[in-house]
Amino acid sequence: MPWIVGVSGASGTPYAAAVLRALLDAGESVDLVVSRASRLTLLDETGISFRDAHWRDDLGEWLARGADGKPGTFQPDLARVRYWSAGDLAAGPSSGSYRTKGMLIVPASTAAVAGVALGLSKDLLQRAASVNLKERRPLVVAVRETPLNGQTLRHLVTLDDLGAVVVPTSPAFYAGATHIQDLVDFVAGRVLDAAGVGHRLYRRWEGDLGGAGK
Repeated sequence: MPWIVGVSGASGTPYAAAVLRALLDAGESVDLVVSRASRLTLLDETGISFRDAHWRDDLGEWLARGADGKPGTFQPDLARVRYWSAGDLAAGPSSGSYRTKGMLIVPASTAAVAGVALGLSKDLLQRAASVNLKERRPLVVAVRETPLNGQTLRHLVTLDDLGAVVVPTSPAFYAGATHIQDLVDFVAGRVLDAAGVGHRLYRRWEGDLGGAGK
């Protein structure tokens, strides 16, 4: 069974790339949904145009880049990725009878947070999230916005009440980050921790003060 990964329009496409690579490295299958708004963000942050008809080539180029934008940093294997258009409300993930392990929204914009919290299902990303909530499957929402207003905070509390796990995209520094990729990987690792997926993206805290310098 796959994990659904929804990419919404918030800034933070490197977070999505790191999560996708880690899922594939862990041997997981992925159903990918890329929102229309996220394509604009991806184009702005990477220069990559994500196209339905050429999604595999575009995804390969995207996942091969490091968080610093350098191409060819990684060599992703896309054999276990299935892509669904965000406008396809008849897609597999739109139904509760479609078996999945759960869903990760990375990054999650405030618009996506509101849509899921209110049950709007205006596109496949929001519909798939609503399905995972009603089927009591894991839903991890990696919200990327600052500052957060009261309305968004209330939506996040609603998602928490519904059983979702809210993971702010807030990197930590105790893992000894020396590169932007380290900070991105920490957030991606915490998203995967919330989903229960094993990874080796960051050094875990073991109560050893000063461990970051070792």
